[in-house]
Amino acid sequence: MFHKVKAVSSSSDYRLTVQFAEGVTKIYDVKPLFAKWVPFKLLENSPELFSSVTVDVGGYGIIWNDDLDLSCDELFENGETIKTPFDGLMAFTDATLLWGLNESTLRKAIAYGKLINGVDACKYGKQWVISVDAMVREYGQPKTSL
Repeated sequence: MFHKVKAVSSSSDYRLTVQFAEGVTKIYDVKPLFAKWVPFKLLENSPELFSSVTVDVGGYGIIWNDDLDLSCDELFENGETIKTPFDGLMAFTDATLLWGLNESTLRKAIAYGKLINGVDACKYGKQWVISVDAMVREYGQPKTSL
């Protein structure tokens, strides 16, 4: 299954906090890669480079520069799942991709009471988020993977 990266941040102990579109957060320890892959030695010797990590275009992984990157699957499969207050939440845009729906379908479901505003979904500024549990309850399992 493909897991789309939504956000990444680095810590001083060469660990990454990676948030995935499906509402899961993982900690990935980069230190073992220093001995395994020579190019990753650059990160050990340059904390500035390590902290410059960003999400690759499209969320297919993370990158430091043209020579250093990690795939979303590597991060998901070998990262340690952690609990956060945001677990199980996803943006409407991600939910519509996974379930093959239009955003207007979800907004109408809230307006008609099928999804409860403040319980199943909530708007933050201009962005709606929805719980994965509510999506599964109302629409079944996702039709596709991100």
